[in-house]
Amino acid sequence: MEPAVEIVDLVKRFGNTIAVDKLNLSIYDGEIFGLLGPNGSGKSTTLLIISTVYKPTSGDVYVYGKSVVKNSDEVRKYVGIAFQEPKALWVDKPYEILLWHAMVVGYSMSDARKVVRQVMEDLGVWEYRNKMFSELSGGNKKKVELAKVFIQKPRLAIFDEPTAQLDVITKHQVWNMIEDLRRNGSTIIVATNEMSEAERLSDRIGIMYRGKLRALGTPEELKDGIPGGDIIEIIVDGPVRESFVEAIKNDIDAVRIDLKDAVIRIYVNKGEEKIARVVDMFSRGGLKVRQISLKEPTLDDVFFYYTGAKLAGDNN
Repeated sequence: MEPAVEIVDLVKRFGNTIAVDKLNLSIYDGEIFGLLGPNGSGKSTTLLIISTVYKPTSGDVYVYGKSVVKNSDEVRKYVGIAFQEPKALWVDKPYEILLWHAMVVGYSMSDARKVVRQVMEDLGVWEYRNKMFSELSGGNKKKVELAKVFIQKPRLAIFDEPTAQLDVITKHQVWNMIEDLRRNGSTIIVATNEMSEAERLSDRIGIMYRGKLRALGTPEELKDGIPGGDIIEIIVDGPVRESFVEAIKNDIDAVRIDLKDAVIRIYVNKGEEKIARVVDMFSRGGLKVRQISLKEPTLDDVFFYYTGAKLAGDNN
């Protein structure tokens, strides 16, 4: 697939702090790419370099073949970004902000009025169009920031923490609008520290921690990459012999098996492929299975496996 973004040996320092440390990453044309990590992991800095707000300390980023170092004006023609913190003058009115933005990105006045109204209605802020930006709630300020990208429909759309401060209903609306944007031809980058958002939206996820890319793949690939990450849990009637447990472990190549009372937990890779085999072995062994379930690892488990840290609350 053609890369929309190629990040090559990217380094960004702020004084003695290394915010991005030798990052190499390709983001493909037409995908939704999730950049997952806590605050301070280097996500926002990376996005600000892609969108030419920051310059790299070293290395480069190519957006559809154009260098952010050498061709920043051309890169800006491809990119639209919704910042983590909304950007607007406090005395401006949302409608005026977005109308001006629509005309800057190429709409005629009549088309600008139509698209601005449609996007503001979709995001539930049309009724606040003539309030001062300073009078809006944090969530509504965020919606105005997001609206800029939905109006622009850029070839590369970047969202930094797109649903922070939004209620649950609006979150789902924004996710639907991001997916529609992709269906209409945009490549999307979503930086988030919210697991459900990354998993819902992303074709692939890059996990960043302390300036480095720690893991990369589809959500399924990342989960399958945890040794013994799937747990087959079985509740049986009657005692289970240690020899039987050992036979199961060897047969399905389990990482480990925990046996406590009538509950057996079998830690395996790709549990969905092995659960039927486990049921068959119990049946042939004459053991009555009362309940069986398969628990897949979460993205929280993935993040902890690759970084040794919990996503929430670790902002270093």
